[in-house]
Amino acid sequence: MAEPALPLAARLSYAVGHFLNDLCASMWFTYLLLYLHSVQSYSSWGAGVLLLLGQLADGVCTPLVGYEADRSGGCCGRYGPRKSWHLVGTICVLLSFPFIFNPCLGCTAATPEWAALVYYAPFIVIFQFGWAATQISHLSLIPELVTNDHEKVELTAFRYAFTVVANIAVYGAAWLLLHFQGSHSEVPDSGPGDQLGLQDVPVFRNLSLMVVGVGAVFSLLFHLGTKEHPRQRQGLEEPSEHSPLLPPASRPMLLWKHWLREPSFYQVGMLYMSTRLIVNLSQTYMAMYLTYSLKLPKKFIATIPLVMYISGFFSSFFMKSVNKCIGRNLTYFVGLLVILAFASWVALVNLLGVAVYGAAVLLGVGSATILVMSLSMTADLIGSHTNSGAFVYGAMSFSDKVANGLAVMVIQSLYPCSSDLCCAACMGFYHWVMVIVTGGVAVVAALCLCSIFLWPIQVRFYDPSGPSPAEGATRPNSGAFQDNVVN
Repeated sequence: MAEPALPLAARLSYAVGHFLNDLCASMWFTYLLLYLHSVQSYSSWGAGVLLLLGQLADGVCTPLVGYEADRSGGCCGRYGPRKSWHLVGTICVLLSFPFIFNPCLGCTAATPEWAALVYYAPFIVIFQFGWAATQISHLSLIPELVTNDHEKVELTAFRYAFTVVANIAVYGAAWLLLHFQGSHSEVPDSGPGDQLGLQDVPVFRNLSLMVVGVGAVFSLLFHLGTKEHPRQRQGLEEPSEHSPLLPPASRPMLLWKHWLREPSFYQVGMLYMSTRLIVNLSQTYMAMYLTYSLKLPKKFIATIPLVMYISGFFSSFFMKSVNKCIGRNLTYFVGLLVILAFASWVALVNLLGVAVYGAAVLLGVGSATILVMSLSMTADLIGSHTNSGAFVYGAMSFSDKVANGLAVMVIQSLYPCSSDLCCAACMGFYHWVMVIVTGGVAVVAALCLCSIFLWPIQVRFYDPSGPSPAEGATRPNSGAFQDNVVN
C-alpha cells in the first residue's frame, strides 16, 4: 500500500528548517567579498583567503557531519540524529555569524591586515561548521520523510521556495537599509556617497543582526513541527498474532564506503558541483559586476539580486508540473539553456543598462531550475538507502564547497588592480568573470548531464538479494555487492 502523503503543515515546517542557513548564505555569497574589499578596504587577496577558509572549513565538516549523522542515534531526548545535528548547527550559526559582518574588535587604522584576518578566522570556521551541520541534517531528512519521487521533488521545491524567500528578504532589507541611509545622507545620490565605503558598515552590521533574529524564529518552527523518529526505535514493534514466527533475515545495508564503488555517485556529484558553482559564483560576483563593470549605484546590489530570486521563486511553482511532463533530466537541460542565454547576453553587451533586469530574470529562473533538479537527482540516487543518505549529501557538498573556494581564490588572484580598489582593468575583468562562471560552467554541467542520459542514475553494484551478514561471513566469495553491472 502506498504511504499517505506528508501533511501540508509538516511539509511547510520542514521547508523552513533551512531558512536561517539560506539567510546567512545569501549574505555570505553576495556581500562577503564586497564588504571586505569595498567597505573594509581589505585587499582582494585577503578577502579571497577568508572566503576560501570558510569554504574549506565547510567542505571538511560536511562529510564528517554526514557520517556522524548516519552513525549516531540522536542525543537530545526524543530527537533523531538529523534534528540533533540541526540543533547543534543552528546554535553555532547564531553565535558566530554576526561577528563576520562587524568590524574587527580592537582594530584601528594602524592594525595590519593579517591581524584582522586572524581575528575573523575562528568565527568563520565556527559558522561554517554550524552551516554544514544544519544543511546536511536538513537535506538527509528528505528521503526519510517521503519515498515517492514526485513528493521528493515537491518537498525540494518547497525547500527551495523558502530559499528564494530568504534571499528576497535579505535583498529587500539591504535595499531598505541603503535607501534610508541615503535619505539621511547629505551627499547627493549621484556623487561619491552613492559608492560603497566605510560609511556602510552599519548597513551590513544591522543586516546580519536581522538575519540571525529572523532565522532563529524559523528554526524554532522547524523543530516544533518536524517529527523524526529516533533511529534506535525504528522497526521495534510489539508482536501480534499476525507477526511471523521467524522474522525475515536482515539484508546488508548500503554503507558509506559502498557508495565509492557506484558510478552514479560520481555522476550526480559532478552535476551537483557544477550546479553549485554556477549558482554560488554568479551570486558572489554579481555585486562586483554591478558595482565595477556596469558602474551602477550601490542600491543595485540589492535590487538586481532581488529580481533574480523573485523570478526564481515564481519558477519554482511550475517545476513539479514540468518535471512530470518532460522528466527530471530534460527539466535540468532547459534550466541550462536559460543560463547559457544569460551568459551570451552578458558576453555580447558590455553595458546592459536597464536590460540588466531582463538578464537577472534569466539567471534567476535558470539557477532555480538546475538547483532544484540537482537536489532531486541526489535524493533519487539515495532512494531507500537512507541509512547512509547524510554521507551522500555530505560528499556532494564537500566537492561543492572546496570547488567554490578554490574557484574564488583563483579569480581573486587574477584581479588586475594591485593598489586601487578598482582600476580601469577591473571593469572588463568582472564582465568576463560573470560570463565564465555561468556559461563556461554550464557547458561542463551539460557534459555531466549527457553521461546521465547515457547511463541513468541507479545503484548498479548493490544486490538487494545478496546474503545476510551472517551468511556472508561463512561464504567469502559472495556478497551484497556485485562486481559487474547486471544488464
